[in-house]
Amino acid sequence: MSAGTYTPRPGAAPLPRMIAAQAALETRMLLRNGEQLLLTVVIPTLLLVLFSAVDIVDTGAGEPVDFLAPGILALAVMSTAFTGQAIATGFERRYGVLKRLGASPLPRWGLMAAKTLAVLVTEALQIVLLTVIAFALGWSPEGSPFAVLLLLVLGTVAFSGLGLLMAGTLKAEATLAAANLVFLLLLVGGGVIVPLDRFPDAAQSVLGLLPISALSDGLRDVLQHGAPMPWGDLGILAVWAVLGLGAAAKFFRWE
Repeated sequence: MSAGTYTPRPGAAPLPRMIAAQAALETRMLLRNGEQLLLTVVIPTLLLVLFSAVDIVDTGAGEPVDFLAPGILALAVMSTAFTGQAIATGFERRYGVLKRLGASPLPRWGLMAAKTLAVLVTEALQIVLLTVIAFALGWSPEGSPFAVLLLLVLGTVAFSGLGLLMAGTLKAEATLAAANLVFLLLLVGGGVIVPLDRFPDAAQSVLGLLPISALSDGLRDVLQHGAPMPWGDLGILAVWAVLGLGAAAKFFRWE
């Protein structure tokens, strides 16, 4: 009697397929969540349109959208990689989702990779939408696309590490409150809408070291002023990325 062939075959799927399937699931969950859509799409879009159309903040010489668009792109990265990911992961940890996924054939680093892919897909959609709106408002970007891509990737890594650190160490309710509070504080004091030179000199030196300030200033240097490669801002983002990911890997609690 010959052995039969059974479909589906028993056993775990190949690792790349598992990561891709989990990333697709994470992306759908992000896009279906009303609060996430508010943070990742609605708020950045409204801020870009409102402050470009109404002269509320002095953005210096040139069209307001030329100053605002890079900062709003940085805000979109922070809203997805930090705020949205911290809140979603925090509640997954509270409800035991992470613990159950940790017992699946998908390794824990694979789960983190899937979450990162979901963040990147969501950011790509955000950037396309915001770029189209900015062009409609008269945006005229300059500079190197490679420098922009490098800034966005480093910013994503930095904010992802910080978001996972918060989600893995605080309770879900505390993560929800803290992530939203940090989002609001960095929106005001991170050079997204209000230029950093409007703050006192002592505050500028501190605010300039924040990851949102480095990302928004770096994008602005490239896209508004045509700078080839903002090494200082890239260095700040790299330091935050190493510190955030290192601390998250050490202190993240799965239960």
